[in-house]
Amino acid sequence: MVCIASLLFYKYTNFFIQGIIANISPSFADEGDRISKELLPGLPPLAISFFTFEFVHYLVEIYRGHRPIRSPITFALFSIYWPSLVAGPIKRYRQFVTSARRGMHQVELDDIRAGAIRVSIGVMKKFLADVLSGWIDFMDDNYEVIPTGERWLVFVAIGARILLDFSGYSDMAIGFARLMGIRLPENFRWPYLANSINDFWHRWHISLSSWIRDYVYIPLGGNRHGIPRKVVNLMVAMSLCGLWHGAAWNFILWGLYQGIGLVLSASVGRLIRSGAGYVVRHMAVCVPGNAQICQLISGLWLASCWISTLFFVFVGWLLFFYPASKAWSMLSLLFTM
Repeated sequence: MVCIASLLFYKYTNFFIQGIIANISPSFADEGDRISKELLPGLPPLAISFFTFEFVHYLVEIYRGHRPIRSPITFALFSIYWPSLVAGPIKRYRQFVTSARRGMHQVELDDIRAGAIRVSIGVMKKFLADVLSGWIDFMDDNYEVIPTGERWLVFVAIGARILLDFSGYSDMAIGFARLMGIRLPENFRWPYLANSINDFWHRWHISLSSWIRDYVYIPLGGNRHGIPRKVVNLMVAMSLCGLWHGAAWNFILWGLYQGIGLVLSASVGRLIRSGAGYVVRHMAVCVPGNAQICQLISGLWLASCWISTLFFVFVGWLLFFYPASKAWSMLSLLFTM
């Protein structure tokens, strides 16, 4: 509770005052803002979102009966391990301790080679992300007057930038840890090749999505109490996921948007996929010699699932980066000549 209270206090106090209280009682919000500035004179502690989640994971696992870390040095290493401190991946303590003990005694040549390659890939990704950021900022100032084709390029570039930026940092963190013989969890597995929103969240920021699943979604009941409860659990979990990324309404909207996508992926998507599968199976049985046509239909169906998933995810990045009104304006201009 202390970990969560610290996160709420340092990261979300101003959002609560300015985003909620100010709409109810401006005078009370002004007083609260004055007090918060006295209590919070600077920025929140570095990486508070990440190490709070790691501490919550550790305490929950100890409560569930797993063995705690006995060595103060090992616990300090888990708590403030610098490669993953700022932006993840979010570590699980048992896997980390096992890997760290191995790394303390033996660093192999393969570890150094793999680590150096991974760091180099991460640096290149971060460089490309910075290049895209400059171009996006330049185009953003002229977004309403540029041709529709260039707006679509900006739309795609926003999605490319966040993947390059975030996965680049994860690559560097994983690579630096590997240089020391320590293996951190993978965080990205080609997320833009996903063919459903559910598949996307098994590939994107894996250490966060698995944390949300294990310590929010499943404790709320998961999918064990019927569809209505599952929908509520998904929406709550993804709203918290959005709020974790930042103390602003656009992050909450992004989380709700992703929750809706997961609900649709689990319900409507299943019906559509089963219907398409029936058509393909029916053709295979009733139209002998048409195996190639069945394969073509199946391939087109998978391609349409991939494109629609990618479009859904990229629309979400507009909500992630911009206020809802601007995100809607940018989206609508994609279809305006």
